[in-house]
Parts: sequence; structure tokens; C-alpha cells
Amino acid sequence: MNLLLIRLILFAVIFIAGLKLYRMYREWKLDREGPSEGDNAQGNRMVRCSWCQVHLPEDDALRERGDWFCSGDHRDKYLAELKEEEKEKQEQKADKWEQKQQDTKDEQNDKRGD
Repeated sequence: MNLLLIRLILFAVIFIAGLKLYRMYREWKLDREGPSEGDNAQGNRMVRCSWCQVHLPEDDALRERGDWFCSGDHRDKYLAELKEEEKEKQEQKADKWEQKQQDTKDEQNDKRGD
């Protein structure tokens, strides 16, 4: 019985050592060959659509002004939304400027009235 247990342990040790050697050989071989054609990281990069937040391969995506899109429709919607936001900001700036001008006039009128 002891002999059978010793053989089993010896077999397990040899098997594990063989696996380790095989893994080391495979890593050495891959390092020596260099990256293969299928490992091209540039084509496999995933990007996110700025409109719907869906991830898709960079090769299939559209790029406009530094943003990625899954379709031309989403690109157009996103850019139209940006234009609207810019327009609103400009209107707010104009309103603030007009308010400031009015406040300045009111202060001048108050000083004259005193």
C-alpha cells in the first residue's frame, strides 16, 4: 500500500513538472516568434458611441471631432445637440451682458438722482 502511494505522488510530481516545462517552452516560443498577424491590437480596439454609449470595433466606427459614433444618424444627432447647446450658451451670455448693461445704467441713474 505504501509503495502504491509513493508511485502516485511521484507520478503527480512528474506530471506537474512536465506541465511547467511545457508552459515555459510555449512562452519562449511565442517570445521568439514575436506577435502574430491575428494579434493586431490596432484593429481590435473598442470605442464607445458618443450618442448611445454602445461599444463597437474601431474599424466599424465613424469619427467626427474626436468623438466616435456607431452610425451617421447618431453622429448627426450628436452634432445637432452640440450646436443647440452652443446656441443656448451664447444666448445666456448675451442675456447676462444685457442685464449687466441695464444694471450699469440703473446705477448711473441712481447716482444722478441722489
